[in-house]
Amino acid sequence: MLRVATALVEAGRRIDLSGLEVEAARLCSAIGVMAQGEARPLRPALEALLRDLDRLAAALPRPPEG
Repeated sequence: MLRVATALVEAGRRIDLSGLEVEAARLCSAIGVMAQGEARPLRPALEALLRDLDRLAAALPRPPEG
């Protein structure tokens, strides 16, 4: 989902981030109730997800100042 969103933004398309926000909240809630030992194996995937989010954030147009 993030890679598609990033590609759309880079192509100059507008995107709706509400679905992404819902999925991120769901993921955070699920991880938040896991025992630390259960969640630890997810770390590499979560770090990759964070990198994808950073790429999307960098591709988003900046709001006009003023």
